[in-house]
Order: sequence, then C-alpha cells, then structure tokens
Amino acid sequence: MIGKCFGVLCIISVIFAIFLGNLQELNDGIIEGAKKSVTAVISLIGIMAFWNGVMEVLMDFGVISKLSKILRPILRLIFPKAFKENKGADEITACISANLLGLSNATTPLALKAIEKLNEGRDTDKASNDMITLAVLGCACFSLIPTTVISMRLSHNAEITYEIIIPIWITSSVCMILGIILSRIIGKISGDR
Repeated sequence: MIGKCFGVLCIISVIFAIFLGNLQELNDGIIEGAKKSVTAVISLIGIMAFWNGVMEVLMDFGVISKLSKILRPILRLIFPKAFKENKGADEITACISANLLGLSNATTPLALKAIEKLNEGRDTDKASNDMITLAVLGCACFSLIPTTVISMRLSHNAEITYEIIIPIWITSSVCMILGIILSRIIGKISGDR
C-alpha cells in the first residue's frame, strides 16, 4: 500500500513539474535527496553497529533473560490469554525485553514468532486481543536506551543528543500505557477473539 502511495506521489510530482516547467528543479531535488540519504545511511551504520554491539554484550551477560524474569508477572496481566494458555508467552516476553533495551532489529522476528504461536489452533483470520496488544506495544513501547533517535541526532551533529532520553522515557511511557489501556478497552468491547 505504501509503495502504491509513493508511486502516485512520484507520478503527480513529475506531471506537475512538466506542466510548471520545473523538470530541472525536480531532477536536482532527486539527485540531492539521493546524496543526502546515502550520507545519512553511512553515518548511521557506525553508530547503530556500536549500539547493537552494546546490546549484544548485554544479551551475552544475560541482561535480557533477567529482564524477562522481572517482566513476566507484569506481562501476565497485559497478555492474559497468552500466559494462561502458555502460547507465545516466552516470545512475547523476549520481544518486549528486547524493545525495552532498544534492540528494535531483534523485536520483529520475535514478534512474528509470538504471533505465530498465538495463532496456533485458531480457526479465524482475525487477530486476537493479545496479538493486537503486541502490535500496539511494538509501535509504542518504552525504551531504556533509544538507540535509533540517539544515532540520528549524533549523525546530524545535534548539540543536544543524550538530554532527550528523559523526555523520551516520559512520552514513551505515556504512549505505552495509553496503548495498553485502549487495546484492552477495545478488546472488551469487541469481545475476546
């Protein structure tokens, strides 16, 4: 869907550039945008590699497994059916733990495994309440170390880089709590699937 939207926007841009006589500006914009994106990607690679290395060390020291043990009682309340039936509970715990530590690259495969486990034995193609809650938490989860934002700010030589951590903690906490509450309320209204 996003690819189609982007394609339509590109076609509209070319049509307007032709009618307004701005083809040269469009061409210059495309080349300049490509240069900036390559520069941004190259500068982010080193920073992201550093933070992923730090996270891997934390994983090797068992920080994620310890965090998973701490989170399990809380997640039991958020994902009641998954923990009651013991379907995908370990994957959910690992996914949320990785998200908390800023390992966003690791959360997608864990979330997909959790969704597969939650979907086992179901005869409907609609998402369950626990699946929806997991998707919400994947988008609005609290992060102790917001590596992506820090990396972006460092790559653009921002004067304030690490000072944004506390505001991110506050906003991500509020988003996470509201996401869980709304997910549960809508789940109660629509019935447990």
